[in-house]
Amino acid sequence: MKEQGGGGGGGGRKQGAASPCAACKLLRRRCAQDCVFAPYFPADEPHKFANVHRVFGASNVNKMLQDLPMDQRRDAVSSMVYEANARVRDPVYGCVGAISSLQQQIDVLQTQLAIAQAEVVHLRMRQPNFLSNGLGPNSPTNSGSPPSKVMDSQAKPFFDMDMVVDQASYGDSMWS
Repeated sequence: MKEQGGGGGGGGRKQGAASPCAACKLLRRRCAQDCVFAPYFPADEPHKFANVHRVFGASNVNKMLQDLPMDQRRDAVSSMVYEANARVRDPVYGCVGAISSLQQQIDVLQTQLAIAQAEVVHLRMRQPNFLSNGLGPNSPTNSGSPPSKVMDSQAKPFFDMDMVVDQASYGDSMWS
């Protein structure tokens, strides 16, 4: 397939390039020098356009890209590719499913962090150095008992619960 046209205006195609962009290849049409898809869907990444075409349709993508200023098109294509990939993986929820899963992971991790921080505070309160420096609750200003009697055999873990995170419920990452 021989290219027509002169000028090399940065349309994403090199003059004389024999390979059509991924979009034109999938749509089985000639890839023109000013093809709107060529800068964003290179021939070596056919899966990108295949998913976008499956979810949005080539005609709709073409209209969206032509309605946008040139400086916003790359971001729009990136968003469409991300949403299309999410829709292929999860046809019902798409990106919202991925965001929800990540939010659940954040909630679990924040809970684990709060528990760990509380346990650190509790362990620091039980350390003899903490108490002997006059910083503990039984410092000489608070009571007449020596700080060493605070650490008896009664020491028990403050938190006896284990946080169990079911990694299998998170499934594959969106970016793997």
